[in-house]
Amino acid sequence: MSRILIISDLHEPYSHTDSFAFLEAIKKKYKPERVVCIGDELDYHALSFHDSDPDLPNASKELELGIYKIKMIEKLFPKMDLLHSNHGSMVYRKRKHHGFPSLAVKDYADILGVDKQKWRWHDRLIIKDKYGEYYFCHNMNKDPVKSSMSIGMNFVQGHYHTEFRIGYWSSPENLRFGMNVGCLIDKDSLAFAYSKVNIRRPVLGCGMIINGVPQLIPMILKRGNRWVRQL
Repeated sequence: MSRILIISDLHEPYSHTDSFAFLEAIKKKYKPERVVCIGDELDYHALSFHDSDPDLPNASKELELGIYKIKMIEKLFPKMDLLHSNHGSMVYRKRKHHGFPSLAVKDYADILGVDKQKWRWHDRLIIKDKYGEYYFCHNMNKDPVKSSMSIGMNFVQGHYHTEFRIGYWSSPENLRFGMNVGCLIDKDSLAFAYSKVNIRRPVLGCGMIINGVPQLIPMILKRGNRWVRQL
């Protein structure tokens, strides 16, 4: 049995209030053997290159709250692969923008206080098992099937909060898939106020690959924006 869990964009500390309970339930039901966070584990709203909302926590408090949430997730998933992403790498993007040398900034694991031997970040990640090979990155083309076709492997990405889908394509030798895994954000947070002008809403959920077969696990919400607590 091969079971890979793909955790979608969390944007801590602005994840959905039930996101942790949702991940706990997934772990209990599916018992993943490997866990991949597709990126944007932190939001870094206060450090954004865009205007930040003054009614949200400042950069110091936001990071403190984010680390608290990340430590909860580390306890749930002590070993994890994570993808570099536009929000997750905000500290490094700011470093380059302002001309600070790399030695002046801690690495990801030290900033978050996680075990750097067990939580590892990647620009891209390729996992192979007896059922196939899977290419993970934070984002490439909005159409995951096109990305899968361009690299010739099964393909998984996040980044596009309204995209929650699996598509297939075939060649004479193989059947392959491309998957977008949505997000786990709180759409009502001021951190995502920019998206309120869009008709499409974020789709909450995660992904699994079980014995080579992709599966989407939606986080279905009831009135009041709370999880219905079933998978």
